[in-house]
Amino acid sequence: MERAQERASTGGTDRPGTDRPGTGAALELLVHGVGGTTPQEMLNDPRTERITGDDIAAVFRRADDVDAESRPERRRDGPVPEAYVWCNLTSGNGTRALWLLLLPFMVVNLAHWMRPASGGRRRTIRLYGLLVRLTALTLTVLLVAAACEVALDLVAWQCAGTRACADRHSWLGFLSPTVSDGWWSHPGRRLALAALVPAALTGLLWYLSLRTWSAYESQQPMARVPEPDEDTGRTALSRPGFWYGRRLVARLRAAHTAAGLLTVAAAVGTAAARHDQEPGGPVVLEILGLLLETALVAGALAVVWVVCRRGRTENRLDRELDKHLVRLLPLAALALLALTLVYAGWDRPGWESSGRLPGDAAFGGIALAQGLLVVVLAVVAHLLYRTRPDPRAVLRGLGGPAVAMLACALGGVMSGGVAQRVSDWLDGTGLPDGTGPAFAGPPVLLTWQASVIPLLLLVLLVLCGRLVRRAWRLARAERAAVERDYPDEAGDPGRTRRIASARAMATLTDRTPLLVGVTSAATLLLGAAALLGALTDKTPGQATEHAPALVHGAAETAEALGSWLIGLGFLLFVTWGRRAYKDASARRTIGILWDVGTFWPRAAHPFAPPCYAERAVPDLTWRVATWTRVTGGRLVISGHSQGSVLAAAAAWQLTPSTRRRVALLTYGSPLERLYGRWFPAHFGPAALASLHQDVDCWRNLYRLTDPIGGPVRLSGGCGPEVDHAPLKDPLAYGRTELHPLPSPILGHSGYQADPAFAEERRRLLARLRPGVPAPRHTGSGDGEPQGSSGRSSA
Repeated sequence: MERAQERASTGGTDRPGTDRPGTGAALELLVHGVGGTTPQEMLNDPRTERITGDDIAAVFRRADDVDAESRPERRRDGPVPEAYVWCNLTSGNGTRALWLLLLPFMVVNLAHWMRPASGGRRRTIRLYGLLVRLTALTLTVLLVAAACEVALDLVAWQCAGTRACADRHSWLGFLSPTVSDGWWSHPGRRLALAALVPAALTGLLWYLSLRTWSAYESQQPMARVPEPDEDTGRTALSRPGFWYGRRLVARLRAAHTAAGLLTVAAAVGTAAARHDQEPGGPVVLEILGLLLETALVAGALAVVWVVCRRGRTENRLDRELDKHLVRLLPLAALALLALTLVYAGWDRPGWESSGRLPGDAAFGGIALAQGLLVVVLAVVAHLLYRTRPDPRAVLRGLGGPAVAMLACALGGVMSGGVAQRVSDWLDGTGLPDGTGPAFAGPPVLLTWQASVIPLLLLVLLVLCGRLVRRAWRLARAERAAVERDYPDEAGDPGRTRRIASARAMATLTDRTPLLVGVTSAATLLLGAAALLGALTDKTPGQATEHAPALVHGAAETAEALGSWLIGLGFLLFVTWGRRAYKDASARRTIGILWDVGTFWPRAAHPFAPPCYAERAVPDLTWRVATWTRVTGGRLVISGHSQGSVLAAAAAWQLTPSTRRRVALLTYGSPLERLYGRWFPAHFGPAALASLHQDVDCWRNLYRLTDPIGGPVRLSGGCGPEVDHAPLKDPLAYGRTELHPLPSPILGHSGYQADPAFAEERRRLLARLRPGVPAPRHTGSGDGEPQGSSGRSSA
């Protein structure tokens, strides 16, 4: 380790006493995929040393290869292997378990990048981004409103205001006017004290976003000047400022923080203002209430205006920061919240809490706004899709609206689950004096939304059954194909059946768009039905009391089953988060989810888990650019699974002169199968064709048993130049001299064990032309950094 640190501190090969590397140097930069791994496993050597990087992401080499470029006589056959390990960006310490709370935010952020490819129409593209950002804003308001429902309505307003409930929970005694006539027993003061809970939640979200913003978005990509022959218009991922969203995230963070604080202020202030507006109330407090509501409306308009401002600047590194806006907007909302708490805490004799807290209609307004935004987003996405139709695009360009609908559904399930479980825990079913229910419970809309969950699950079960049946039929049809692929092997029905089943199950990935589309459409329709049902101000069982017995029984069953299911989901969610906090293996499983979901910058929601690619892509770009510049050598980026996506993104960020000395070797790659279909504007056919044209050479390996990786499917005659024929899996059908033991079905793993991997890597290196090493301690003419600043180990 000391030797590696010494080399890094002295600028790699530029330290005194080291010979300049020759142009025959060859390097293979390995980038792992989802789930992470160790440098020892990637390099197949227990002795590895960190060349450059930190504990979060770093480049490693075998201990014997640290000085490989300066000692060519000790070089083995083939390129020097080097591993870039980035798994700690998504599955580090136990605080990653808190990211589960941010799941709806992550999903809606994905919807922003699922925009269909389009020919022109800049205004329509901006409208698409604006609609997604507004949908993301409603999710923040929904989460904070759910916290207000629990802390303010269920606990402080209903339970503490009722003797039966307060007697069951002694810790609420000091808040209850029927137990203790203390200072905190007045309704407004109870609400002011309980408001600290949703305000603290908003502060936690702000802190997590600020902390990750400092670690991820503040990582500057390599500053470079576009070369005369460089075209950055074919894909946005090649633009200099694409992986630098510092300014946008800071602005959105301020807006969403202010929105959360204003939501808390509205929940507290609305109840007090309605009481003051009743006949006979104090005139001064009534006027103050009107002024407060006016200020809340003005604050909400300011938040919406900030969110509606133009999103990202990608054509350049936008180093500016809206410091006044970022600081003043949350502080103004916090000051308004403090004034609201003082106003609500003012003494109001005769004010008592009964029923539900005023403002329950807010959940209906949020649900209606989300539904309308998703519908308009679908119309805009369809208009964009018509300008450049892509038959491989998910749901004919409607993947973004469908995923946005799922994000809203997740937010509703999480908020409803918390409210239902807290309501059951407080248990307000008793009748204290025969005058009516002691505990009204959560808003009726949440009960209706829970009641439609069994119907949604029934639809999904039917659809999954059809998919399983299709896979079973395909597995039977694949048996003949397996026998053709292994013509010289003895037939084993069990072995053939297992291989055919693996191939058939791998195709289920291609049916995911159907599952998402049906789920989103059913969610939209059932959500609209729940919203209409909530207008009756009765639960499903109460609303169908006079209906036929079958209808009434079905409604009561759906209501009870939905409440149970949403509670079970919430408990599983909490259990998973707790286990992930304590168990590293469980945390790694959650890290796989973040590997896929947090590749994209936070362009729609600032509270989403951070984009690890804003650290990983600059890391790879710096490493590739500095090594090729200093050595003039040949470099192959070997990317597996998600690592192939990072490799492609890094290649787009290189200058054309550097890309001409770089080859891509992707295997198990979701570049077209997942990213090309779900994110057509950025990984569609035009973008992948430009990548093939930009890099010197590119080969892609895949298997029919791989559920994630697949061919790149370039059009014209370029397809065979990139896609290798499907690799055999297993390598041998039965026992052979080379494989005396049965070969496993590898699926998505073990690509390097296939002889085709080494052969394709050799061919790529043979096609690359070495360059001339750059002069010592001089800058390059294409705007790339000096070798010493890159800390190259070359």
